[in-house]
Amino acid sequence: MSFYFRKSVSAGPFRFNFSKSGVGLSVGVKGLRIGTGPRGHYVHAGRGGLYYRASLGRVGGKIKTPQFTPQIKDNYADDVVMEAIDSGDIMAMTSESHQQLLDELNANAARQKLSIILSIVFGLFGFFIGANVSSSMAFWLIFLFIPGLYLGKWFDSYRRTSVLFYDIDDNVDVAYQKLVQSFNGLLNCGGKWHIEEKGDITNYYGMKINAGASSLVRKSPTMLGFSVPAVIKSNVNPPSIMVGRQKLYFFPDVILVEDKNKFGAVPYKELMISVFDSNFIEENSVPSDAVIVRYTWRFVNKNGGPDRRFSNNRQIPVCRYEGMRLTSKNGLNELLEFSKIGVGNHFKSSICYVADCIGSQSFQ
Repeated sequence: MSFYFRKSVSAGPFRFNFSKSGVGLSVGVKGLRIGTGPRGHYVHAGRGGLYYRASLGRVGGKIKTPQFTPQIKDNYADDVVMEAIDSGDIMAMTSESHQQLLDELNANAARQKLSIILSIVFGLFGFFIGANVSSSMAFWLIFLFIPGLYLGKWFDSYRRTSVLFYDIDDNVDVAYQKLVQSFNGLLNCGGKWHIEEKGDITNYYGMKINAGASSLVRKSPTMLGFSVPAVIKSNVNPPSIMVGRQKLYFFPDVILVEDKNKFGAVPYKELMISVFDSNFIEENSVPSDAVIVRYTWRFVNKNGGPDRRFSNNRQIPVCRYEGMRLTSKNGLNELLEFSKIGVGNHFKSSICYVADCIGSQSFQ
């Protein structure tokens, strides 16, 4: 059992225990269903559940991605037309082999939170009762919303939760460990950004006032980690990446995409990754693991020298970063940038390895 697998998962009154002999359930509720497939289990309690199915094939082919060299953050956009880099409608990101899971997740996420409802009901009850008792007792009755909040959270913990339990064979286990290790390379980069927009500079004046850059980008620091969506309990803690308003979760058999209270899926066989080097004119602090390839001037002449008409002209480092674009036929379109060269290609290789292994794997 690998380090990223937990031996038990709790969801409200339900407790799922994992061992070499299989999955055990430690509670009995009318209507509880346990499903088993060639790739795992989908334990269905009410309308929450755990599930896997259908083999996935090979990662898709390469895509052509432009190199933004050199580029600079969008501080002086002027007349540059910025093009948004964003994924499509989350509900269009479907996968036939994971449609039941998506339906389950979206149904659970759409349910009203009893934690909010019960905290309001208990709070109002305490308020009205407190109006008819002594002032000292009334003060404490106001806090009845607290047990209402926790009672609601307890109900929500299984009422709005799907339980995903993985039991995979050794070759997929090894492949997924490689994905986790390569993801740690991304996670440990000194600089991690999500690129939201880009635009080409098409005239000399634009290049002059933007340190000689040939394109502008609008980007912001992004967060990487290991987490699951709030509506999922799992024995796997998958790598996750924030990409603007959406978040990607790299589970062993599929990439789940979360956008607020909606979910989509990208099968590994349909994920296309393009990795490329890019030079970035860094006006902020340079990450410790970045490579500085040269220096330029904030306001630059055609010959690369400083434009001395600007008294506040200063030298700026040009750093070599690594870009990584994630796309799919069902609408995924995200661009990331990392301060360390080589980590993107390592991650891409591990994704391909997982996709290759999934095609011949078994989930039990």
